[in-house]
Amino acid sequence: MGSLKESLDRFKKQQEKCQSTLKSIAAGSKTTTKTTTPAPRVVPANTSTKLPSPPIKFSNDTERLQHINNIRKGPVGAQIKRVIDLLFESRQSFTAEQINEACYVDVKGNRAVFESLTKNPKVSYEGKRFSYKSKHNVRDQKELLRLVRTFAEGIAVADLKDAYPTVMEDLQALKAARQIWLLSNFDSQEDIAYPNDPRVPIKVDDELKQLFRSIELPRDMLDIERDLQKNGMKPATNTAKRRVMAQNGNIYNKPKQKKKKTEISKRTKLTNAHLPELFRNLNG
Repeated sequence: MGSLKESLDRFKKQQEKCQSTLKSIAAGSKTTTKTTTPAPRVVPANTSTKLPSPPIKFSNDTERLQHINNIRKGPVGAQIKRVIDLLFESRQSFTAEQINEACYVDVKGNRAVFESLTKNPKVSYEGKRFSYKSKHNVRDQKELLRLVRTFAEGIAVADLKDAYPTVMEDLQALKAARQIWLLSNFDSQEDIAYPNDPRVPIKVDDELKQLFRSIELPRDMLDIERDLQKNGMKPATNTAKRRVMAQNGNIYNKPKQKKKKTEISKRTKLTNAHLPELFRNLNG
C-alpha cells in the first residue's frame, strides 16, 4: 500500500507541473497575438525625398566590343578591304598589332586574312609590316611628270589615281602648265595622259597614216560639222548660222561708207603752184 500511495503522489505532482507549464504557454501566446500600432515615422524637415537609383546599364564599351566582334566574324573580303583602305589613306606601314588597333582586323589571329593580305597586289608585305602598293611608284609632281614622259603613247589616268593622295590635282596642274595633255578615249571614255615634250619621239604606224590619208572629208562644211557632233566634238564654226546671216545681208553685204570729199579753200596751204589746172575748183 505504501508504494501505491507514493506512486499516486508522484503522479499528482507531475500533473500539477504539466498544468503550470500549459498555463505559462497560454499566457505567452496571448502576449504575442496582441497587435500594437506602430509609432509614426518622423522625417526631418530639412531632408529631401531620396530619388530612386538609376537602372543598371551595360558598360559603355559594350557597343565597341560588339562592333569589333561583327568585323572579325564578317567575310574575309570585307576585312581585307578595311585593311587596304587604312593603308591607302594613311600611306604608312603597319604591323599586325597596329592594324588590329586601327581597324579591328585580327590579321595575326585569322590565317585566311593574313594569307590574302600577303598575296594581294595592292599590299606590300616585308616580313613584319604591311603597306600600300600602287601600280607606279611615284610620290610627287616631279616624279609624276618624269613617269608620263616615259610613255610616249600615253598612260591611263586610272593607273595613276592611287599613286599618292594629291595625284589628280598634280595632273591638272601639269595640264594647265602645258607639260602634259589629258585626252579622252572615245571607246572606253578613259582619260589618257600624254607628254607635251617635242623631244619625245612619237612613232606613228604606217597603217594609221594610210587610214588617215584614205579618209575623204565631205565637201560641204555642214556635213563636216554634223560628223564632228556625232563623235561628241563641238565644231569651231557654225556654217548654217553664217549662211543665214549672209542671206540677210548681215555679212559680206555691208554697205561701204563713202569717204567725205575734201574741198580746197583759201586757207588751204597750196603747193605745186606751177600747176594751175589743179586749182580750178578753188572756192572763193
